[in-house]
Amino acid sequence: MPEPSTAAVRPTPTGVIHDIGYQRYEGPRLGRRQVFGALYLHGLRTAFGFGRSAKAKIFPWLVVGIVTLVAVALAAVRSQIGEPVATYAQFADAMSWLVIFFVAVVAPELVSRDLRSGVLPLYFSRPLPRADYALAKLLALVTALWLLLGGPQLLMFLGAAFTTKQGMRGVWNELLDLLPGLLYAGLWAVVFASVGLLVASLTGKRAFAAGGVVAVFLMTTPIVGVLSILPSRAANELAGLASPSTLVQGVGIWSLGDLLVEGDPGEMMIGGFGPVYALAAVLLVAGATALLLARYRKVAS
Repeated sequence: MPEPSTAAVRPTPTGVIHDIGYQRYEGPRLGRRQVFGALYLHGLRTAFGFGRSAKAKIFPWLVVGIVTLVAVALAAVRSQIGEPVATYAQFADAMSWLVIFFVAVVAPELVSRDLRSGVLPLYFSRPLPRADYALAKLLALVTALWLLLGGPQLLMFLGAAFTTKQGMRGVWNELLDLLPGLLYAGLWAVVFASVGLLVASLTGKRAFAAGGVVAVFLMTTPIVGVLSILPSRAANELAGLASPSTLVQGVGIWSLGDLLVEGDPGEMMIGGFGPVYALAAVLLVAGATALLLARYRKVAS
């Protein structure tokens, strides 16, 4: 009796390949510069709560509202009395306490969330050097802080420019006062961003990161107070080196002079140690940035 053909007993294939719409990417393949720019823009948007929930926008825009309101009030008073209540540099000094809390909230949002959620390996799986990630976040925070202080200064300038009685000469003189104020705001931004982001990068818990940032900036202030009452004049004049806030103020006093200390008899004195303050500020920013880069080399390894 003949054996059955193998073709007769072979099961009929039932598998079907379904086209569900996946296609190969055929667009331009962007490189390192575009990735860096995307991270920077995302960080800047995050600093002000854009693209996030309404709750995340409350504190950043509350701070923006306060500094803007103060700037508008100063401009209004000046328009009435004809004299500036405070220079642009003095405005930046007066708002520095708000900058501390702004950094304490924003810096953990920029770096601590990524550490906690464990998404850094995804970032670094693309053509993104580890240093670029840290530098993009740092640049975003510097820009946010500079806008926070510089934007209200521009409002003050516009108010003064439109109410001056000296014509274009008055506008020009006002511009010459504004530019140092914007540079001074940049100094606040660079120092506070580098220190704050370094502290925030040490933990993935946002509450701990925020507390650490506030502690670094506020708990160093009593040290300045103790050094400033010592019997040594040199110790008094160098006391400002002990805190990032007074360090920035010392550089401002040395570089801006009357634009910062005029009309403020209680301003800290630095004697002839202005270059020391400037060098200390450079070393602080460079050291904090180097430690931040080292931190992300360790995280990624």
